Amino acid sequence: MDINQYAPLIVQSDMSVLLEVMNPDYENARDVLSVFAELEKSPEYMHTYKITPLSLWNAASSGCNAKQVITGLQQFAKHEIPQNVIRQISDFSDRYGKVRLIKEGQLLFLQCDDTCIMTEIRMSKGIMAFSLGGHEENKIPVNPTFRGHIKQELMRLGYPVCDLAGYEEAAAFHLSLKDIYSSSRKLALRPYQIQARDAFYAGGSVNGGSGVVVLPCGAGKTVVGMAIMEKINTETLILTTSITALRQWRAELLDKTTISVSAIGEYSSEKKEIKPLTITTYQILTQRKDKDSPFIHFDIFNKRNWGLIIYDEVHTLPAPVFRVTSEIQSKRRLGLTATLIREDGLEKDVFSLIGSKKYDMPWKSMEKTGFIATATCVEVRIPLHFDIKMDYACADARNKFRIASENKLKLVALKSLLKKHADDNILIIGQYIDQLKIISKELGVPIITGATKNVERDKLYAKFRAGELKILIVSKVANFAIDLPDANVAIETSGTFGSRQEEAQRLGRILRPKSSVNKAWFYTIVTQDTREQEFAVKRQLFLTEQGYKYDIVSYDSIDGDMI
Repeated sequence: MDINQYAPLIVQSDMSVLLEVMNPDYENARDVLSVFAELEKSPEYMHTYKITPLSLWNAASSGCNAKQVITGLQQFAKHEIPQNVIRQISDFSDRYGKVRLIKEGQLLFLQCDDTCIMTEIRMSKGIMAFSLGGHEENKIPVNPTFRGHIKQELMRLGYPVCDLAGYEEAAAFHLSLKDIYSSSRKLALRPYQIQARDAFYAGGSVNGGSGVVVLPCGAGKTVVGMAIMEKINTETLILTTSITALRQWRAELLDKTTISVSAIGEYSSEKKEIKPLTITTYQILTQRKDKDSPFIHFDIFNKRNWGLIIYDEVHTLPAPVFRVTSEIQSKRRLGLTATLIREDGLEKDVFSLIGSKKYDMPWKSMEKTGFIATATCVEVRIPLHFDIKMDYACADARNKFRIASENKLKLVALKSLLKKHADDNILIIGQYIDQLKIISKELGVPIITGATKNVERDKLYAKFRAGELKILIVSKVANFAIDLPDANVAIETSGTFGSRQEEAQRLGRILRPKSSVNKAWFYTIVTQDTREQEFAVKRQLFLTEQGYKYDIVSYDSIDGDMI
């Protein structure tokens, strides 16, 4: 067996991969792994990745086949790769595209050239429920009403379907990107935005039109969405995370495209407009009288003949919206996100119902080209305050986390950080409202929570953008789609347990490129030797996978040269 003692990877027979952090080839190996594997653990010296069917299918959908995966592993492997791993990589990668959904006339068929696979699918009770009866050797007629359900069932069987059935004719609506937008600035798509648009559009063929574009926060995903709208030229429904995000989309469309005010509809708790281009929120879509009642606003999907549906921050898509998405598979569907991670484990439903990953750009690659700010990540560790040590010792696991998260010594560390960044534009972000209110009162700084009226939120955001406010405190409402381009420091006082996507989104609040020094600082204040520190390691996984390194410092070193 060949041994390269200087190589950084150990590939194990359970499809896990160990990566030596201190190895000179660490970064090169990490960049290769991130295409087809998921980071599971990231202690100081040895990171653990896992190769899964879904990670291989997403890689395959982006053009990375089994041969490229195996070659990438062999390039950095310390030992010979186990044969069962090579076999499983080949088997799972090759399954992508084996089964196809095609349309002939008005009929929908499942098609596969492999007789054994076709027999397995035909005998599946799940597929039999959607079959129209009768079949040829390599195809089965299926009910087009259940196109999404069929794709979910095939995913469950381990055969991610390639949907080539195309899209129904939709109402036309034309818009164009402007050459010049606000402040007489020229609008030119960046190279990666063009690549993302073209990967999704695929020349207008059935090979495109559905899928997910993955770009870092601050990289201009909204512009990619508008560029795709320009290509498709059809009536469009946009789903967003909040009314603030809704209005940011509206402002961006008016600023950067030729669309008129009268053509944009807002469908929210405040307005119920349906226009050729309508923007709504996930919150309004999931409203109902009680848990047993139907969703009141799902009929928006049938209000007009939409040709494109855009799911902004698709990783936050509520589970009920998946249900209606399964019934509109004849519509073009675009998912936009900074990370495909879902804390509820529904990544396979995103793959099945929105589409596979069409384009992905690593965060560090964007940083090197200056399209997002260069970020320094720091974990500030503080001791547990002596007043709450006994409460912590007696608490159950969940309350241990909260007690540690609300540790009053965090205020001491926070004040030191604010002093260090006195000339910067700072967001203080937290999970627990009581903690944030105490910080707000102590510092005399305004706070935005879910209870803050939209009018007041907009005023505070506007003051921050204008430089009238240098510090703003925000709760989870600011996790997504808040455009504060001049924010260059974020201080996290508490988070949602081990949420990787939340950590990524919070860093994303400060990554928009800066007009002067293109740098940003992200601090997370953590109570050491507690449940909070354990969860902090999990929270940082995605950013570690993207190449970010957390400097760990003691709170009493903040006033010195810690960064």
